[in-house]
Amino acid sequence: MFSYIARRLAIAVPTVLGAATVSFSFMRLIPGDPAVLMAGLQATPEQIARLRTQFGLDGSILEQYVTYMGQLLRGNLGTSIRTGQSVLHEIASRAQATIELALLSIAIAILLGGVIGLVSALRRGTILDTSLSVFAVFGVSMPVYWIGLLLIIVFAVHLRWLPAAGSTAPFAIVLPAVTLSLFTAGFVARQTRSAMLEVLRQDYIRTARSKGVPRSAVVLKHGLRNAALPVVTIIGLQFGQLLGGAILTESIFAWPGMGRLVVDSLAARDFPVVQGTVFVFAITLILVNLLTDVSYAFIDPRIRYD
Repeated sequence: MFSYIARRLAIAVPTVLGAATVSFSFMRLIPGDPAVLMAGLQATPEQIARLRTQFGLDGSILEQYVTYMGQLLRGNLGTSIRTGQSVLHEIASRAQATIELALLSIAIAILLGGVIGLVSALRRGTILDTSLSVFAVFGVSMPVYWIGLLLIIVFAVHLRWLPAAGSTAPFAIVLPAVTLSLFTAGFVARQTRSAMLEVLRQDYIRTARSKGVPRSAVVLKHGLRNAALPVVTIIGLQFGQLLGGAILTESIFAWPGMGRLVVDSLAARDFPVVQGTVFVFAITLILVNLLTDVSYAFIDPRIRYD
């Protein structure tokens, strides 16, 4: 197991560096001079030139890239052009909000999607199965920003049960969490239903039933556990994306997470913050995927990493 983890981490290094290179390249393709934006319309050419020198924007693209990668390898993500704070400080100040939102969203998605998928599999071909499948397709197909706007109109504007935006009001996390969870819940429901239908056809399920094992034990212990691997894969991938920052959702609900940080930094041409956030996103996705793969061995003891 340890050698497998070490190999995966070694393979991840060029992936992370590649993500950093891509983010560096794309930021240089965006029109607009961050020094001009930061200095303002009334700034003199001397002031703009001084800002370019201060933030290392006066050199060639190659020189900026070499400097950036050198700082990155030393664990220095740079300094925000917009605020003057270190990029690590900017990310750390937003990470807690994103983690809270991601954890609540994935919890709702697992509970909702798992129940829908399980019930659909057990009631295959019925009106209930069709209705729940339509709900799952709805969750996967509807754009996140549209779901968010609908929830704001219904629960914040008309019913006035929940706040429409921000993070300070009580239960402010509910609407963005539900918005994010519906998309993931749709995937979880469809995968759970498909995996359960496949498992319920197996011989050991028929054997357990013929031996008089209670139906609940057959479904939960023999069925759901053996159908868990593909479902865990979906959950791991979705959770990694949620931790990466839900840009649209955080923007709609003014949630102060890393996704909103990326949007604000792009608008201000804050190169270091965008590059640093993408770098953190890449590491997060790799670690979550690795933990997902490792969890297979605990779910199914027959799996071994040699």
